[in-house]
Amino acid sequence: MVEPAPRCRSVQECLASQERLDECYELLGGVPVRVMAGARNVHDDIVVDLVAEFHTRLRGTPCRPVTGDGSVETLPGQIRRPDLGVDGGSRDPNGPTAAEPRPVVEVLSPSTRDFDAFEKLEDDKAVARLAAILPIEPNAPEIVLWRRDADGAWQRRLVAGLDRTIDLPERDISPAPADVYDGVAFPPRPRLISGT
Repeated sequence: MVEPAPRCRSVQECLASQERLDECYELLGGVPVRVMAGARNVHDDIVVDLVAEFHTRLRGTPCRPVTGDGSVETLPGQIRRPDLGVDGGSRDPNGPTAAEPRPVVEVLSPSTRDFDAFEKLEDDKAVARLAAILPIEPNAPEIVLWRRDADGAWQRRLVAGLDRTIDLPERDISPAPADVYDGVAFPPRPRLISGT
């Protein structure tokens, strides 16, 4: 995250002005902040695998996958752009935000790992209807599943290995890690997710 732009008076003003720009921005405390672009191939491969998986599993339902071009309002006046998510609400075709975000996915990058795994994670947890958050390790088959329990408390579970199951609240869209990492060649880099 870099380069704050001038303040916006409202979320709507910020999102409307973004349509005229080439870059994507998140809105943090009324200040548009340009989102980092230029992911590694492994990052892009994982996002494409999940878009295909979610699209196939959601066919015939009112839910739709959303990409990093869409946004989630995490707090009043605050817009985040996850790498991927599912919108389960009644979508406005001209709207810029998810009506009812279900799971959101962040494929971690070395330059944004701490921000995505801590600050952005806490913002995502504030979304009342959000039931799952998936930070995904790009350098090994490891996914952290943050899931809201029946009492509303967040529980963390590490899903390590291609033969495991990602138990999302929306069971019809629970992809296997083998599908998330389909065709992915893991680079020889340090892992970005800690195993504990």
